[in-house]
Amino acid sequence: MLAIDERDDDLYFLPLGGSDEIGMNVNLYGYAGQWLMVDLGITFADDSMPGLDVIVPDIEPIAKHRDRLAGLLLTHGHEDHIGAVPHLWPRLRCPIYCTPFTASLVRRKLDDAGLLGEVDLHEVPLGANFVVGPFEIQLINQTHSIPEPSAVVLRCGAGTVVHTGDWKFDPTPFVGEPTDFEALRAVGDEGVLALIGDSTNVFEPGSTGSEAEVRMALTEIFDQYNGRIAVSCFASNVARLESIALAAAANDRQTALIGRSLWRMHDAARENGYLADAPRFVSESDAGFFPEDKIVLICTGSQGEPRAALSRIADGSHPHITLGEGDVCIYSSRQIPGNERAISRVQNKLAARGVEIFTTEDHPGVHVSGHPARDDLARMYQLVRPRIAVPVHGDARHLREHARLARTCQVPEAVVPSNGSMIRLRAGAAAVVGHIETGALTVDGGRLVPLGSPQIQARRHMLYNGAASVTLVLDKAGKLRADPVVSFHGVAEGVDEEDLEDDAIDALREALGKLSAADRRDDEAVREAARRMVRKVVRADHGKRPVTDVHVVRL
Repeated sequence: MLAIDERDDDLYFLPLGGSDEIGMNVNLYGYAGQWLMVDLGITFADDSMPGLDVIVPDIEPIAKHRDRLAGLLLTHGHEDHIGAVPHLWPRLRCPIYCTPFTASLVRRKLDDAGLLGEVDLHEVPLGANFVVGPFEIQLINQTHSIPEPSAVVLRCGAGTVVHTGDWKFDPTPFVGEPTDFEALRAVGDEGVLALIGDSTNVFEPGSTGSEAEVRMALTEIFDQYNGRIAVSCFASNVARLESIALAAAANDRQTALIGRSLWRMHDAARENGYLADAPRFVSESDAGFFPEDKIVLICTGSQGEPRAALSRIADGSHPHITLGEGDVCIYSSRQIPGNERAISRVQNKLAARGVEIFTTEDHPGVHVSGHPARDDLARMYQLVRPRIAVPVHGDARHLREHARLARTCQVPEAVVPSNGSMIRLRAGAAAVVGHIETGALTVDGGRLVPLGSPQIQARRHMLYNGAASVTLVLDKAGKLRADPVVSFHGVAEGVDEEDLEDDAIDALREALGKLSAADRRDDEAVREAARRMVRKVVRADHGKRPVTDVHVVRL
């Protein structure tokens, strides 16, 4: 289906990620036989995915037709929009287009992956106009929680589409350019076929707050404490880094960056002229030499990531930084759905050390979102006036609510996608006209593995059910030549484990005795009978179904 005909006059939109979840954004636009990819992001594993960190979209549907892929356009530098580039670009091998700050981040990722010399990376200026394949592209400056977010205007023979990317309206963004309302209004005057838009905060009433509010709130809060102050935020929120540093300076404190991702973002920002008004930041190795009332620590780990700085501080395993009685940790970020348990674990560990925890529940002003609330979405529709609305960047509830809101804003048509929905963008006949099978991959040991693969399923199964190992020594006729050896992992302990092993050994003798002579000579039949019997015993005694590995040794 991705091999669209060059004579087809319709424009198609196909999300491969980000339209059933918040994160892992990858979108395709097809016209005149060619495709343009917009964003290529990741999401992060949760507690149900043991040993995994990064999840990427399965792009095999377009990789099979990469000769028709004109390019990859990145709207901004957040991980859920660029994080999959080093993992998946080798399957695409297409040119990449992005603005300078995003290009700085992508270059670092490609360099780490050993790909920088292979990629045709086009750095385009803010507000640029350029051509990729059959599309004339215009970038429009917006504000978000990272520098240089752009709305993308795609023009082709079928009409004009506005792909908003992530955005908010902030009259005082501090870092980066304000939203170019005149450009948005001009595109609306020209006539817009469809708007493909951010749905993250569609349930939030009113308008999203300004970074100026956060800067004022942090300045006031810092004045209330005499101990060490730690602030956890998203590393990519460059304006927040500046706000924290200036709030600290107003209270006669220096600011340290604790975590490698913060320094990478800092270096990319300085490289592109951002953070020019912020005081110089202190390294984590030097932060411990400052008096408690003279330092603010900006830490990675606002989402409870186990290897991030804040988690290590909470565990007492950070080599340079400690927090304790009389110190405070401010969460200047929102909880991403699914991370609540991980965040709570870190907060409880900090509290056990005597650290006071301060969140948006204590003072809403310590964080503002980078995404549009309902009034902002309505204003965007008033500016752009599309004939079709296609909500993205959200789960099913977000997308459906966004579609309802678009209709109240007099948008004639709204189509709710899911990942893999092939949507025809034609005025008066917009519709899902097909479906592409989609999925996700995980980065496991440096390799890309399907998230539903047997090895990942087995690992998840072991997390909840434990494992068992059985060794059977048989002669050629299938008679036991030694007692079965059984061991369990994560199923029971102490006396219970010893009793379980004895029960399993007795059951194995019984199971082997019931096999036919032919089956006793068949290693696979022996393994299956043993596996079933061990799982039956464990289920009866402990209610679990362990992953069971059976070794058959023939003498």
